[in-house]
Amino acid sequence: MTTLTQDYAERVYAGVLGKVIGVYLGRPFEGWSYERIQQHLGDIEYYVHDKLDVPLIVTDDDIAGTFTFIRALEDHGTNPDISAKEVGETWLNYLIKERSVLWWGGLGQSTEHTAYLRLANGIDAPLSGSMEMNGQVVAEQIGAQIFIDGWAMVAPGDPDQAVKFADAAARVSHDGEAVYGAKVLTAMESMAFVESDIQKLIDIGLSYIPKDSVIATMISDLREWHAKEKDWRATREMLEANYGYDKYGGNCHMVPNHGLIIHSLLHGEGDFSQTLKIVNTCGWDTDCNSGNVGCLMGILVGTDGIDAGLQQGIDWRGPVADRLYNPTADGDRSISDCVREATHIIDMGHTLAGKPDYKPKNGAQFHFTFPGSVQGFQVHSGEAELLNAGSGSLRITGSAGSRIGSPVFVPSKEVAEYFEKRVYKLMASPRIFPGQEVSANVSAPGASLYLGYYGENDETCYLDVDPADDDSTSLNVIVPNLPGPIFEVGLLLNQDISLELDHLRWQGTPDVVFERPKHKGVMWRRAWVDAVDQLVGWTEMFRLVQNEGLGLISQGTREWTDYAITADITPHLVSRAGVAARVQGLTRFYALLVTQDQKVQLVRRFHQETILAEAPFNWSYGETLNMTLKVVGESLIGEINGTSVLQARDSKLDVGAIGLIVEEGRSATQKIQVVRAV
Repeated sequence: MTTLTQDYAERVYAGVLGKVIGVYLGRPFEGWSYERIQQHLGDIEYYVHDKLDVPLIVTDDDIAGTFTFIRALEDHGTNPDISAKEVGETWLNYLIKERSVLWWGGLGQSTEHTAYLRLANGIDAPLSGSMEMNGQVVAEQIGAQIFIDGWAMVAPGDPDQAVKFADAAARVSHDGEAVYGAKVLTAMESMAFVESDIQKLIDIGLSYIPKDSVIATMISDLREWHAKEKDWRATREMLEANYGYDKYGGNCHMVPNHGLIIHSLLHGEGDFSQTLKIVNTCGWDTDCNSGNVGCLMGILVGTDGIDAGLQQGIDWRGPVADRLYNPTADGDRSISDCVREATHIIDMGHTLAGKPDYKPKNGAQFHFTFPGSVQGFQVHSGEAELLNAGSGSLRITGSAGSRIGSPVFVPSKEVAEYFEKRVYKLMASPRIFPGQEVSANVSAPGASLYLGYYGENDETCYLDVDPADDDSTSLNVIVPNLPGPIFEVGLLLNQDISLELDHLRWQGTPDVVFERPKHKGVMWRRAWVDAVDQLVGWTEMFRLVQNEGLGLISQGTREWTDYAITADITPHLVSRAGVAARVQGLTRFYALLVTQDQKVQLVRRFHQETILAEAPFNWSYGETLNMTLKVVGESLIGEINGTSVLQARDSKLDVGAIGLIVEEGRSATQKIQVVRAV
């Protein structure tokens, strides 16, 4: 059993933060050569997104894949013996075909897309990623390495367990040298919790792969070159001459990029900023390499090591403000932050180590536990300053009228439109809904809660909630019905003041009706995670079309437990259609469905499908059915047109969002309601 270090939680946060910083640093010039970088940007010593007119905070497969695929562990009971097949099941649960996480470059071109197609066609991992199925060049691309950081961070100082995890995860999509590179890096990151010597970390990583492998041979060469030549530019040329892209086929081979990671670690000499400078300036797959290096270095040097750049005027953390996007079929986790993702990883690490759940401040969504963490909070208007100096709270000093908040949904229509034109779309569910209670604790009176929401034409609006009394330091509100989705939550300063925000949370079952609004706004539609072939609104709120298999749209979070979803369902030429509850992706939910052969079913999807209850039910195409699915504890109750039709008990899924389902055909819906069920 893994033994956790005393500073385990903080080091995981630093690793997650380092990963995100590294990706944002390298993303704008991904794929550039060293020569092109030198010509246009010079040495990469800080963020360059502004020079290339792109956002800093972006959707990116390196971030989304890393913090999505590790969820296989918690989704499969935090099993230390999790299999490649089970990790592959997680791919199918969270990935929306040709819309989320991966580069959907096609069969034989994109390694991950190729593996996804194998999985979707019933070929389980590890065969899905094998050379036998996909050939050596496809199987040995870089993806096995870029997604493995989480597997190391749940097993601190336990490289045997970390490498076991990484081997299973990597083989979903990769084989050969790609898996070897992933295992080396995983072992190094795991040991970085307890060992600071880079050379010793490399020795440990090498112990897990064949001595005659290309990766091992290349690392030996890199160490020899470094011992003789301390100029990283000179040894970069040696690496390119002997292991460059011209030697290895495909779009982005593991070997050259793994070489740059080892090269930068050797020459960076334990300095976070210098190591990132080297790996990014060298070029090739910059966001992938920089993300892995950032994570390892974050674990190694902690938040103090990341902040050491401030002495040279390098503020890595300020512009990022912990923010990240993680768009998958589970829209709850799309709008996220480094603290949130670290908390999930730490909790899995605690479970593996036999420790209690990791839930700072009783599970508050914003808890500011880690030094310097701000969890996406920024000054959005007025004049104010934020600081978390390690006290576990967010100190805010500002003038009256200032708004300081954090996103809980897509932060603007323009952001949504920007990413819709890119490879990695930003699909998300809001995190706060009408009927829930939002509360915060501050150190002194003088502030109000506010909710930012989209108005009738997608304009940004604000609901300011005055405290119960002028001396109150406990702020709360029951969220009322609003015209559009809530995109931000925060504090409005009512006077010139300095105070500390200890935590901010929301809880409770929503009481909300989803209908097509009369106005022309579109953000209400973007609040639904779309995993159907076509989602259109003609005369209906939603018309769902699925050409093959099962399609699903969903909204909500994993904080929803006991509730009832009611929706009008009008099926047209469908195999099955209905409503879903406790949705946790595409293959984890309960559903009440009517079938083409005149039946009604209560279904559990838990990677595979189980019919929990079934009965005859006469209906016809074009008939509108008012379908309700109640989930209370283990009790599942299905109703149609106000009459109970099926009941069952099941304990596999206890939380999750709501959804609409259509299988091979078309259905329409005008109204959806969610209420608390008892």
